[in-house]
Amino acid sequence: MTAAERREGITAEIVARTGITEPLIERLVREFYAKVRADAVLAPIFEARIEDWEPHVEQMCAFWSSVALMSGRYQGTPMARHLPMPVDADHFDRWLGLFEITAREVCPPEAAAHFLELARRIAASLELGIAGAQGVLLGSGERFRRKAAGDIR
Repeated sequence: MTAAERREGITAEIVARTGITEPLIERLVREFYAKVRADAVLAPIFEARIEDWEPHVEQMCAFWSSVALMSGRYQGTPMARHLPMPVDADHFDRWLGLFEITAREVCPPEAAAHFLELARRIAASLELGIAGAQGVLLGSGERFRRKAAGDIR
């Protein structure tokens, strides 16, 4: 069995188990980013970095297709894109909260559960990577919190 055939089999199993399709991914991504753009905490971070939202949304559709369906559509480097962002555990919690609300609104339960499991792993990985880039080594269960100006902890 070739790698492509194996990927197709995995994708077919995921689709059968969860009901996730490319149109569902697009709806989830578009509705999620509408919430992000309206969020008082996350919107300024995204707006400072994204001038044209349509290419970003299309790229995120490819990302979630690759992650959720193993489609191989996304060819980027998410960690490198997130390392310079001024975010910490609070931002990731906010992001996950909006993502969970959107997934539960848009997706059937099996699909929402699949997306949420992946989103939690992605957020944890990005948070760990950003902490490391800031010289912070997190222990098991620890979260990355940026120091406020004047904080001597």
